[in-house]
Amino acid sequence: MKNANQGTLPALDGSQLRVGIVQARFNEDVTGALLNACRDELAALGVSNENIEHVSVPGALEVPLALQALADSERFDALIALGCIIRGETYHFELVANESGAGVTKVGLEHGIPIANAILTTENMAQAVARQVDKGRDAARVAVEMAQLLERLA
Repeated sequence: MKNANQGTLPALDGSQLRVGIVQARFNEDVTGALLNACRDELAALGVSNENIEHVSVPGALEVPLALQALADSERFDALIALGCIIRGETYHFELVANESGAGVTKVGLEHGIPIANAILTTENMAQAVARQVDKGRDAARVAVEMAQLLERLA
């Protein structure tokens, strides 16, 4: 399969992978839909349910710490961050979006483990709902692709 923006897409096979998922419960309707789409896509890519560990945390700011604990265990080939931050009337949106994103990136780089970041940052609930399924699926594909890439480069 070829996409004009991505070149040749690799064949994805998650049958040998162990994946950890951290889901923020804040805006749980959206993060639950992200989780369901992500799990469905992981299954379609061959990742067995027994090789998926799912943990939940209160909100997006707690996601990096849970990712770090999963990475520290050295039991996973890839991790996935799921959350939903919706802009409000205060600076809090920027703080949560920036700090959670930086934390996710830091964990991945420090541990050398791919982390698919599907913490949505949207202006309103309608935008979040419009993205929840596609971003959940995308996160699964990114996790599998990056785990395969790092294995090949090792």
